Amino acid sequence: MRASRLLSLLLLLQTRGRMTAPALAEELEVSVRTVYRDVEALSAAGVPVYADRGPAGGYQLLDGFRTRLNGLTAEEASSLFLAGLPGPAAELGLAEVVANAELKLLSALPPEPRSHASRMRERFLLDVPSWYRSGDDVPFLSSVADAVWEQRPLRMTYRRWGQREVERDIHPFGLVLKGGSWYLVAAPPGGSPRTYRVARILTLETLPGTFERPPGFDLSGFWHQYAKEFRENMYTAEAVIKLAPGAENLLAYTMGQDVVTAALARAEGDPEGWRTLTVPIESITHARWLLLRMGPSVEVLGPPELRHLMAEAVAELGKMYG
Repeated sequence: MRASRLLSLLLLLQTRGRMTAPALAEELEVSVRTVYRDVEALSAAGVPVYADRGPAGGYQLLDGFRTRLNGLTAEEASSLFLAGLPGPAAELGLAEVVANAELKLLSALPPEPRSHASRMRERFLLDVPSWYRSGDDVPFLSSVADAVWEQRPLRMTYRRWGQREVERDIHPFGLVLKGGSWYLVAAPPGGSPRTYRVARILTLETLPGTFERPPGFDLSGFWHQYAKEFRENMYTAEAVIKLAPGAENLLAYTMGQDVVTAALARAEGDPEGWRTLTVPIESITHARWLLLRMGPSVEVLGPPELRHLMAEAVAELGKMYG
């Protein structure tokens, strides 16, 4: 265990340069005291680690020192072949680059990790888009990716919800692939980051010059916070429903597992096995469409407007089918 941690510490210093003891402790999930002991162990083993004192100090390796150890286990090497998603790589214009990188990685691995990685590629495939829908058509994705990488400002015509077209000058900070759709995280000059769906970009122009990324901007942290707020703001009302026995999986498929799990925890049952629960909904009309898919497995108790719409739909279906 300690040998693996020492190698991880060495590789962190080799790839990131100077790092403080608290930063190393956080990365390695150990105490700062343990970092001190590990650095002493590396120094005793002949690794040229030295410390800079002061507030801006930290540990770093002697300039020019490199280790040829890559520290990859068979499982770690195999996991890298799940990272090169063929579809998204092709959309970014990197399909050939990813394929070449895989070949080089395979050729550099010892026999056992190489065999393990080859089996991983043969037996596991990550298909990003969900069922019954294909990925977005994204003709400008490669140009957007270049601008993200080169920190080049963009001017775009963008189709917002409701088919309204707007023109925006933006600084692109990063790209996110979510459920088969690409999203651009960008900000107007001097503004706060926003999210744009790349498929809705109608025209694109790369502007002269470059921009500076906001200090400390974290794409992953921004996206997770954005997704959390999106889910919280998506629901504007609640519906009270009665759920038939055994229909939990159908409701989870219709409304999402997280929503149903929370609702079932507060549900009240009756002697026949039906349960009354409150679920969040985006709107009355959207809830009507969702709950009609469940047929007789659910009864809407409220709000009255939703129950009325359900009754109207059922009456129309009755006329249609006699």
